[in-house]
Order: sequence, then C-alpha cells, then structure tokens
Amino acid sequence: MATVSSHILDSVTGRSAAGIRCQLVQLTPTAQRQVIFDVIADHEGRIAETVNVSDAHLGSEYELVMHAADYFNADAAVVPVVVIRFIIQDAHRRYHLPVMLSPHSYSTWWSS
Repeated sequence: MATVSSHILDSVTGRSAAGIRCQLVQLTPTAQRQVIFDVIADHEGRIAETVNVSDAHLGSEYELVMHAADYFNADAAVVPVVVIRFIIQDAHRRYHLPVMLSPHSYSTWWSS
C-alpha cells in the first residue's frame, strides 16, 4: 500500500501544527471527489496514512487538504484551506508532502 504523509508546521508560532484537520480526496475521471481519509494531525503536526491503491487507480489525482482557517480560528483567513494535488503512480511508495502554513500563505515541497 502507498503511504501519504505530511509534517505540517505553523509558521506563525514556529511550532508544529498539532491538531490540524487533514483529508485525502481522490479525484475520479467523472469529476467526483471521494474522501479516502479524514484525520487530525498528531502532537508533532504529523500525519501518515496508508492508502490502498488498486492497479485501476494508479495515475489517479489526489488532493491533500489541510483546513488552515479552522486550525487558526480565523474567519478572515486569506488561505482557508491548503490543497496539494498530486498523482499516485506507485502503489508501494511513500508520498511525503511537508507544509509550512499561516493564515495568509503556505509553502510545500516534495520529500520522499
């Protein structure tokens, strides 16, 4: 099985974004969205979830969604959610997508 993981850092406080809600959504060819997991980051701002990817779904697009406005308790957040769209091409690979976020911006990079 593939693993989707992230380490989410709060760039306002300089600490891990413990307790932020994260979802993995699979985008289907018919433009429907299927939630694969919906979790809360641990005390270090980390998530790591296994994803069962069948051969039929290799090459599918997924979105890792982080609910920044809920985390920052900010109704006026310019960036209310962080969405990272990526493709799972290998059913046995780790897809690690770290993020630094604030209510007004975010940065991400690929790390495997």
